[in-house]
Amino acid sequence: MQCDERCYKGRWRVETMFRRLKDFCRIATRYDKLARNFLSAVSFANAVAFWR
Repeated sequence: MQCDERCYKGRWRVETMFRRLKDFCRIATRYDKLARNFLSAVSFANAVAFWR
């Protein structure tokens, strides 16, 4: 079975993003009731997680 390297790299990045997002309690438990607030919290957590 052949593996597309570019696709595999993209999948790795997505899996890493979700693993890093689980470190943020607010995201994992979803305290926000509004979808836009939750999306902004996810975006902020993502920026912080990848800044390190």
